[in-house]
Formats: sequence, C-alpha cells, structure tokens
Amino acid sequence: MERGGSILIEGVEPEVDGGRFPAKRLAGQAVRIRADIYKDGHDVLAAQVAWRQLTPAADQTDWQAVPLRELPNDRWEAELILPRPGRYAFTVEAWTDAWASFAQELERKVKAGWSVKSELLEGAALLEAFAERAARSASEDARALRDAARAVRDGDVARALDSTLRALTARHRDRAAATRYERMPEILAEPPRAETGAWYEFFPRSASRDPSRHGTFHDAEQRLPEIAAMGFDVVYLPPIHPIGRTARKGRNNSPTSQKEDVGSPWAIGAAEGGHQSVHPRLGTLEDFRRFVRRAEELGMDVALDLAFQCSPDHPSLREHPEWFLHRPDGTIKHAENPPKRYEDIVNFDWLGPHRQALWNELRAVVLFWIDQGVRIFRADNPHTKPVSFWAWLIREVKDLHPTTVFLSEAFTRPKMMKQLAKVGFSQSYTYFTWRNFKGELRDYLEELTSPPVADYLRGNLWPNTPDIFPAFLQGAGPPAFKLRLALAATLSSSYGIYSGYELCEGKPLSPGHEEYLDSEKYQLVVHDPDRPGHIRDFVTALNRIRRESPALREYRNLRFHHAHGDRVLFYGKTSRDGADQLLIAVSLDPFEPQEAVLKVPLEQLGIGPEERYQVHELLSDRRSLWKGRWATASLTPDNPAAIWRVLRFRKRENDFDYYL
Repeated sequence: MERGGSILIEGVEPEVDGGRFPAKRLAGQAVRIRADIYKDGHDVLAAQVAWRQLTPAADQTDWQAVPLRELPNDRWEAELILPRPGRYAFTVEAWTDAWASFAQELERKVKAGWSVKSELLEGAALLEAFAERAARSASEDARALRDAARAVRDGDVARALDSTLRALTARHRDRAAATRYERMPEILAEPPRAETGAWYEFFPRSASRDPSRHGTFHDAEQRLPEIAAMGFDVVYLPPIHPIGRTARKGRNNSPTSQKEDVGSPWAIGAAEGGHQSVHPRLGTLEDFRRFVRRAEELGMDVALDLAFQCSPDHPSLREHPEWFLHRPDGTIKHAENPPKRYEDIVNFDWLGPHRQALWNELRAVVLFWIDQGVRIFRADNPHTKPVSFWAWLIREVKDLHPTTVFLSEAFTRPKMMKQLAKVGFSQSYTYFTWRNFKGELRDYLEELTSPPVADYLRGNLWPNTPDIFPAFLQGAGPPAFKLRLALAATLSSSYGIYSGYELCEGKPLSPGHEEYLDSEKYQLVVHDPDRPGHIRDFVTALNRIRRESPALREYRNLRFHHAHGDRVLFYGKTSRDGADQLLIAVSLDPFEPQEAVLKVPLEQLGIGPEERYQVHELLSDRRSLWKGRWATASLTPDNPAAIWRVLRFRKRENDFDYYL
C-alpha cells in the first residue's frame, strides 16, 4: 500500500474569492494552473489537474487530467486548454509517488555504501503491488512489473534504479491514496470577443445625415462600410425599441417635449411594443436582421443595449402591473437619482413576490435577440439591479449560448463594479474615462490587468460615451482626442468610442459639465464626416496596428516602464508566444511637445546590454537602431504616441538580418 502522509494543497490559481466565482479565460488558449503542494518527510510527490466541462447535463462530461510539474519552493504548474466556450471545473490532486520515493532513498543508501538487501525486498513487494493493479487493465505492464520484482528480489540494484520503472509504476498507482484539493474552482471560457474588440457606438435614428428625417436601419446599414474601414470590430447600438410618449423628455433633457421630439431611447415601450419590438420609424425586425447580416459580412459584430426598464407606456404595465414598484397611494414609482428624476422611466420590482415570472420574461428578451443574430449585450446601469439577477441571467444564457458576451456599464463604487464582473459579466466599463495623470493611470491599469482583478474583470476603455463628455476633451481640440484614443486602444485589448469622437465633436451643456449640449440621447444629431480637424486617419491607423499586433489583442500582458518626467506614459505588451514585442509611449499633454528619456526593459525583452536591435515605429512606419538601456521619444500634440515593434537581429555569415 502506498504511503499517503499529510499532503497539503494550497495557493491554487486561478481561484476567485476562494472558489465562489469563476475565473475568466479564453477558450482554445492555454490556462495556467498553479498550486503549492508539499508534505512532511522526504517522499517524492506527484500531482495532476483534473478538469471537466460543466454543462446542463454535467454528468455526461468525463473528467480529464493533466500532470503538474514541480517548480522551485514547492510550487507546481500545469497548462490546460479549454477547447470550447463554457463553464469548467477543476481541482488539484496529489499523492506520494511510492516507487520514486523508494528509488530515491535506495540510491542514497547505495551511494553511502550501505547494505540494501532488506530494502530490495521492500522494493520487490512494492512492484508486486503495482503488478496486481496493472493486471486489472494492462497485462503486458503486469508482466513487466513482475519481471522487475523478481530481479529486484534477487538483488539487482541497477534494475531497481532503472528510470523506466517510474513511468511504468506511475500508470498503476493506488488512486485511493491521493489527496484532493478541498474545493473545485470554476473557469469561464469565453470567445475571443470577450477579451478583444474595438467598439463603435452610434444611434441608428441619426444615421440619415438629415436633422429633419428620422434615420432607419437601412440608413444605419449604409454607415457600416465607413465604420468597418476605420477598423472597428463591434458596432454597438443604443436601445432600438419603441419609445414612450408619456413624460417624454425634450431636447437637452427638458422635462417637457414638443411634438417633433424623439425622446430618449432608454424610455422603452409604447403601444407599438416593448423589449422584443423595434421602433417602427427605424424599420422592421427583418430590416434589423439585414443590418446584422451586413455587419457580419464586413467582419463586425453587433452589440445591443440591454436596458431593463420601461416607459410608462410599456405594454407590461398593463399586462403585468405586479412586476412594478408602486407607492402606498397606488401611483407607480419612477426612476430617480436625486437631484435627477427620470419621469419617462419606471423600474421593475426586482425582488418582489412575482420576481420569477419577471426574471423569466427578461431572460426571454435576451434569447429573442440572440435569435435575431445578436451575441453581444451592453447592460445599462446593471448596478441598479440585483446582483443575484445578473448572476442568474448570465448563467442561464451562457449555458444555452456560451459565446454570448456581456458588457457591464456600471460607473459606480469599485467593489460593486468588481462584484458584477465576478458574477459573469465578460467586460466592464472603467474609471479610465477620468484617469488623466501618469501615476493614477499606471496604478489603475496595473490593478485592472494583473491578478487577482484580471482573473475576473476585463476593462473596456472608453474615452467618451453619450452620457460623458469628459473635461479633458473640452477645449483641448484634436490632440486631446488623439492621446486619449491612443491610451484606450493600447492599454487594453478592448476599447470603444461614441460616434463623433473621430470628428472631435462635442460641446458641454455648461462650463465644467460632462453632459453634451444638444445631446443625441434626446434629439437627432447630424455628424458631419467632412468636419475640419477630424482624426479618422489616426483612428484607422491605431485599429490597423491593433489587428496586426497579437500583443495588443491580449489583456493581461500590460507592463509599465520608466520614462523621465510626468507627462509621458511608457509601457509594453508582449504576445503569449513572445513573437510580438511592443513598446509604447504616449504623451499626456495635448498642448506642448514632450521629449522623454525611456528606460528600455532589456531583460524582459531578452536583449543583452550591448546588443543592437531594431525598432519599427508603426504609426510613422520608421525604423531605427537602438542599443543599450536608454532611448528617447519625441512626442507632439499632433503626434502624441509612438508604438515600436522590437525586431531582433540574427547573425548570418557576413552580415546581419532582422526578423520582420
């Protein structure tokens, strides 16, 4: 019988909150599993990761195993590939390798010149036990083990120390003697779009380019080639449903509206339908499906806003009044966030006695739009709904459609933002929108892209949204738009802009106010594509570089480096296979040129201190030779960023050749 002893397993990674929530990874990519494994005494240990996919019929999925390899200081590691999107469970098992422990002790005694006659008898008995287990499934292994047992019993020390015996005995260990980690952490394997994408948000109703005519899905479809040409992967639409008339908001969020006012798309529901209907002025459901198909033809996914709220005219208020909150006097409760009031919106009674029927209906809404071809949803203000609802909904949907992606729009308390990510949101909006200075950018992005936060939260960086026209962009002109875009597009693998950003549009509602004047949330807005000072070429160049650079399509590989001064941020990204190495410098000053001395991380790049290497600056398409630890960057308001690909030299017979 194998000796078990007190094997300890701890420090398992990835594990979020002690296994309460799944860690997030991408399907098809290697997942690194690590654990501390050790025990008393000097026995040799062996360990493995056992894993399986969790499906609605989980008992139909067999466990698979990957051996763990030992690292220094009792740390063990393995890599496994989760083949398809879905939920997976894993655990760590460890056991005493009885034969390796015996052979190690025997070898030490032989080297010390001791008599090992008794030890060889012990070894023979061990091999007989292995042979007995092998006889149940592998007769050839059983014969080989019995032959070895006879030789060892007869005093053949060399046979006992033959390294091939360890592999043979390992196949027939006593599995009942293993110690298993007490928990079974989960991993949520998601499609690539959960980690990587350039998002472009626009309102289909403004797509006609005519301020007097409500746009249609057909008009929006005509914009798709232009958006694809700028290199975007995801087209995100605000709500496309009928808009209520009761308490409809006028221009600039006026509490009174005129007959021609179109209202807020987030006031969902009217006589024409609710969350499973499209606004009749946009077109038909088939028009929307054609829009989705056209986007796919151009290599883009469509994301839809998931706004779980209603206008007072929503059909559900008539059909299911029990789903809504009412005051003691019987009046319905409107949405409020003092001093703001949203008279055109009413909220659900999320945790009331009829919540199961309500939740089932909202799940049906998501499944309906999945049937129309949508696989990406941006949840509006998810922090104002119960976390338990999102945990339930996302799991329900992903069990049926594992490739679905959910983006959390929760500009709220950090702990709530993180909790929403833990319960299943694939991506999250972040505070990047308000992080402008070097120290705070570095600290915040390091937190987001490093464990433990990066195990469950992926930040999607937005320089602006229809709700937010940040102070940094007000009055600084195209240079401010360029540098914030460069940061968003290179610090994270996912970022987005709201339509008009590429045109450097925007006026604040009032000085110091972050709301837009003449906000598109309340009226049709014409975006002039020929507006002077646009930065479409810069947007296109950044997105092209992102598509051509594997390192920029990864999230957890951000590393900050030293740059003199407080107005240049210097960082790098290297792809998983190490083939794509990028160094990036971005000016944080939209007004003055910046000359920065950069400390190149030679050790991280695998470059010797005296080695010469070439860098290719991708925005300007210029190549330079660098040598040593220090380099310089000259950045200007018009050219606020530099992205260098590091090219390594290889020696040929009489000259040098660089890798492209």
